[in-house]
Amino acid sequence: MEKSEALTGPDVGGTRKYVMKKLPAVTLAFWIMKIAATTLGETAGDLLAQTLGLGYFLTTIALFLIFVVTLMIQLSSKRYNPFFYWTVILSTSMAGTTMSDFMNRDASARYLSIGATSLGWGPQGLGLGYPVGAAILTSILVAIFVVWKYTGMTFVIRDITTLRGEALFWSAILVSNTLGTSMGDFLSDSSGLGYLGGALLVSALLGALLALVQVPVVPNVLLFWIAFVLTRPLGATAGDFLTKPIAKGGLDLGTMGSSAVLLAVLIGLMGYAHIQERRNTVPPGEAVAGASGTTRS
Repeated sequence: MEKSEALTGPDVGGTRKYVMKKLPAVTLAFWIMKIAATTLGETAGDLLAQTLGLGYFLTTIALFLIFVVTLMIQLSSKRYNPFFYWTVILSTSMAGTTMSDFMNRDASARYLSIGATSLGWGPQGLGLGYPVGAAILTSILVAIFVVWKYTGMTFVIRDITTLRGEALFWSAILVSNTLGTSMGDFLSDSSGLGYLGGALLVSALLGALLALVQVPVVPNVLLFWIAFVLTRPLGATAGDFLTKPIAKGGLDLGTMGSSAVLLAVLIGLMGYAHIQERRNTVPPGEAVAGASGTTRS
């Protein structure tokens, strides 16, 4: 397997500058881990807010703080670390779950676990509804991309190496995961498709995007970001399908058991990604030697 070099910068005085990549390559393994992380984000967010009864308000605050901590660790890293990166993805998925619920729902009895009569302390939900919540989140996401475009920095995530670029990237991730949760909950709760039907619809849309990759006039970067948003409602509907009661169209596996299994799967995938990254990364010294025309045995 060919090794992936450090990102090559412009020549400065005849010497090519190398910068370690901070974000992963977009491969099949990337999308499998993204779906696993977003599904776990749905079940874990519901576990804290609904099953444990902390409520949308307190859970959102707690998960947002966790997101900030994990993001600081990721930003302080000098190179791509799968454990750091995917932990932030997971924290954005969990925070996005409860942020969406807090915006869109009113904590009425239909959203509570069986036997629950209340949902934690504080405001229980703004009750904006999925269309209004989705419109607000879409506007915020578009604004982030406009600012991103204005800066002139790349949208290709593997080529993002600056702090400002990462800040824009993670802002888009947090909002897109929250938007994706709203879309997934709408499909599950309000569209009439149910959990399985919603998951199948999103899967079909992702299949259509995969087909469009072969169309030269459609930018792959645009397809990536659409797919990134759509994998969140896939995770939301899949998570609901695993955890919700059979009477509501789910498998009734529970948020705790489902979260434990999904966490084990995600940790295993992160371990595999870590091994692959170490195997495929060329050390900076070796990369510089190769760029200067020197061959190392």
